[in-house]
Amino acid sequence: MTSGEPRPTGPGSAGPLQAGDLQAGPLQAGPLQAGPVPAGTVPEWLRKLAAAAETMEISPQLLPPATGGRESAVLVLFADGPDGPDLLLIQRSEGLRLHAGQPAFPGGAIDAEDGGPVGAALREAVEEVGLDPSGVDVVGTLPEAYIPRTGFRVVPVLAWWRRPSAVAPVDAGEVAAVELVSVAELADPAARLMVRMPDGRMSPAFRVRGMLIWGFTAALVDRLLALAGWEKPWDDTAVMDL
Repeated sequence: MTSGEPRPTGPGSAGPLQAGDLQAGPLQAGPLQAGPVPAGTVPEWLRKLAAAAETMEISPQLLPPATGGRESAVLVLFADGPDGPDLLLIQRSEGLRLHAGQPAFPGGAIDAEDGGPVGAALREAVEEVGLDPSGVDVVGTLPEAYIPRTGFRVVPVLAWWRRPSAVAPVDAGEVAAVELVSVAELADPAARLMVRMPDGRMSPAFRVRGMLIWGFTAALVDRLLALAGWEKPWDDTAVMDL
């Protein structure tokens, strides 16, 4: 499942957005953050998605508490694929204490030297999959969410892979595989289902490339599909016990 070859990038294509023609807000600076994104570099659909997602509603299950939790960030990296936009995902190794075996976005805890979520998300992607950050244009940051099971407060960093580079697991003990998954695959109604957590809570999920994407990652993908107008009618009565 490892993607070892870079893909060419282009203007990208996607369905209509539901949020109107807005501009992305200011970015948080970090040591690895690229400079201001030149006009025309990032596809207009992604700029609109970033603007719409800046104020998206967070599920009550993922609302951060007033205090507490460890600050972290993930990189939600879109690329131009043969079937439209792709998303970069990793699959965590089975031996990890947290998130063992789970598909996820690259990311992790924010260190003091990161300067904030953007720097942390890019650094983690470099460490996990060997990403070349000079080919990435950061578009914006999304509302913070909270993962009760692990105690992480997570800021998603939305970005465009302007110049894709070869990526692969850097440390097999941490990352088992790297995948570029097309939005078309994720939006396919046949790939969608709900999962029931051990505590009875329900959450959206996706079955693609032999992976079951669930939890925070699936919840974020679900919201982005809806905000971008990519979501198709699907059977949310299909439930799997996790």
